[in-house]
Amino acid sequence: MCAIVGSNFKIVDPKVLLHRGPDNYDIKNYKNVSLGHARLAIIDLDNEANQPMEFDDIVIVFNGEIYNYKELKKEHHLKTVTKSDTEVLIRLYQKYEFNFLNYLNGMFSFCIYDKKKDRFFCVRDRFGKKPFYYYFKNNKFIFASEIKAILNILKTTPQMNYQAFYEYLSFMTPINDNTFYQDIHKLKAGSYIVFDQKFEIKKYYDIDNIPTVYRDENTILSDIESILISSLKDRLVADVKIATLLSGGLDSSFISSLYAKYSDTKIDTFSIGYDEHLKYCELKYAKMVAKHIDSNHHEMVITKKDFIDTIEKMLYFTDEPFGDSASIPTFLLSKEINKSGIKAALSGEGSDESFLGYDNYFDVLRHYSFKKLNPKSHIYQSAGKTFTEKQKTLLLKNYKEQNLLKGYNTDYSPTKWVSYIDFKIWIAEVLMTKIDRMSMANSIELRSPFLDYRLVEYMLSVDEDIKKGNTNKYLLKKIAIKYLPKEIVYRKKKGFSSPFIEWLYSEYDKKILEILDEVNKEIDIFNMDFIKFLYNKAKEKRYKQHIWQLFLFAKWFKKLYLN
Repeated sequence: MCAIVGSNFKIVDPKVLLHRGPDNYDIKNYKNVSLGHARLAIIDLDNEANQPMEFDDIVIVFNGEIYNYKELKKEHHLKTVTKSDTEVLIRLYQKYEFNFLNYLNGMFSFCIYDKKKDRFFCVRDRFGKKPFYYYFKNNKFIFASEIKAILNILKTTPQMNYQAFYEYLSFMTPINDNTFYQDIHKLKAGSYIVFDQKFEIKKYYDIDNIPTVYRDENTILSDIESILISSLKDRLVADVKIATLLSGGLDSSFISSLYAKYSDTKIDTFSIGYDEHLKYCELKYAKMVAKHIDSNHHEMVITKKDFIDTIEKMLYFTDEPFGDSASIPTFLLSKEINKSGIKAALSGEGSDESFLGYDNYFDVLRHYSFKKLNPKSHIYQSAGKTFTEKQKTLLLKNYKEQNLLKGYNTDYSPTKWVSYIDFKIWIAEVLMTKIDRMSMANSIELRSPFLDYRLVEYMLSVDEDIKKGNTNKYLLKKIAIKYLPKEIVYRKKKGFSSPFIEWLYSEYDKKILEILDEVNKEIDIFNMDFIKFLYNKAKEKRYKQHIWQLFLFAKWFKKLYLN
């Protein structure tokens, strides 16, 4: 797990990304090409695995982990000098050029520079677990793990991209290839860039055409359990100690229990709670699971001050407005794990999307026929992902409703469709941004066993009536009951929630309106009467997410463009 940065016209410096890789950093320059790397050593701790790594005029900077790299060495008869997964990527490129990406099981973004061909080959993993940002204009190319490294090279702040802002209002983050900065893009999940004589972006992986295959429940349950055990074991490949995040909810509890079962030593679990507004605190459930699996359990209780003080830190590490309030407790918990001397941990992201865990899935399926489930009806934006298109016309002056889901598959049945869209948007752009930026801000690598591509593909192939069952996460619960107490498996889902709106109003109150008004005097896009309406409703715990996202945007904009 690391930070990567590169350019074809200017010397780069990875120091601005040292939080992602404090163990080593280096730069290599070849004529006009400059490649930089900051390393968090997880696999092969020796200096031989430092990057940029070069063999036979092939240079790589790589962020992530390839879990099956040892198997790939054997299967493809690769001769390597080091014990690292990084060199395996070079050897696969030498053998297959671009045609090896679907052999990889892992989380990754990397750039291979072929010196002889003067060619960049840049890749992002299937579900966007690892970030890859780039700038390409007037034949100048920059890429990096975080936007701040690109800004550092440009030495200027691009104008704001308003389309990204419109998407953020709906989805908590820009989608597709957009960022808040004009001319800075993100490479879509499952895609790669080839830049030699021309600049091309190609897709190598998608989940938009997976048929229903599995219809026998007993077979399905057995298969899922086998895949999850395999996925977990793959994510224990490391030369350092691995902990696990434990919220007390089903997903993290199941991963922790599975880990404890297959670990040769007592595992470490980490949980977070709050010193007030205790309805959000799940420490008692986490403690129950920790006792059940006999883990070395660590609890962290945060205060309003901890939360408020982390808002600007969060915005620094995301580089742009990011609306998932769970990012702040994730940041603080990652910081606590770092203090304990641990470098890697498992998390439970990806279960809800495969196993139909969100309540809004069933709201969509209950209220809308398949005929209505298409992008033009904006169903997804109306199903709990912050501002609907109608609300944006009330919020923004001269805004016209958009079809933000244009280009996404609409041929799936309702059950498959909601999972598919969430993997394309919610997983790739929100959850993966949260766990990558907040963990790597504290030099921690988070791994997500539920996001193994084999499990995702399998679950999309399961008969939808069996998948829905008689409760959310029906199939997962049938498996988890073998590993966890009934009280944990069947308790009502809470999600990774926090008293974010209570603390925001306690700290800022009317200053929320003042900062939004100050920003609006500069950009003149908001209907302030509608913002006041949202502000008053948020006090009643309605439209909480709406105000939170507007506040974060205003904080970011003020610091970047008004200071």
